[in-house]
Amino acid sequence: MSSLLLRAAGLSSATVHEAAGRIGALPSNIKPVAPHLRVLGPAFPVKSPAGDNLHLHHAIYAARPGDVLVVDCGGGDEFGYWGEVMSVAAHAVGLGGLVISGGVRDSDKLGALGFPVFAGNICIRGTVKDPNGAGSLGKPVRIGDVEIAAGDIVLGDADGVVVVSAPRFEDVLTKSRARDAAELGYFERLRAGETTIEIYSLPSLGVR
Repeated sequence: MSSLLLRAAGLSSATVHEAAGRIGALPSNIKPVAPHLRVLGPAFPVKSPAGDNLHLHHAIYAARPGDVLVVDCGGGDEFGYWGEVMSVAAHAVGLGGLVISGGVRDSDKLGALGFPVFAGNICIRGTVKDPNGAGSLGKPVRIGDVEIAAGDIVLGDADGVVVVSAPRFEDVLTKSRARDAAELGYFERLRAGETTIEIYSLPSLGVR
């Protein structure tokens, strides 16, 4: 992992989202299959045909160690595209994690494996493997209102997933660190008796 990514390892998805200008948040249903899982790394985008996981199998071996597979399932959310076997395979080649708009299965085992899997839902429904399916590897994808390109930085925790474009990441990292430092000061001021209204200079409520 690069030194830049190492510096981001302790940051939260919410902090990075705010520091980025409140952009880059993936749909809120995409969550880790176990609360302790975190994901951080460069994106390897995958477009998967709905109900078909052949592109995901190939993506495991097309991506580089440390890459996070970011998969758009083309609206076919009610399928289990990924399970225990694929997590073991991805971990064996050193991938950094999976973020997928659709479903996964074997969720209890995925959490125990420790390979970071973030999914839109849990679903046992199986997939096909059509070699002629309309998908792509490494090309930009869109999930929700976020476009993800290869090399963009993906950070996820129990609250959700945020994606920051690679050219902006260093600036967003600096701003994220500053936000965390400021919050530490807020905690002390709150314990000393100040209010959130005073700290944030919040306006008074209008007359009702």
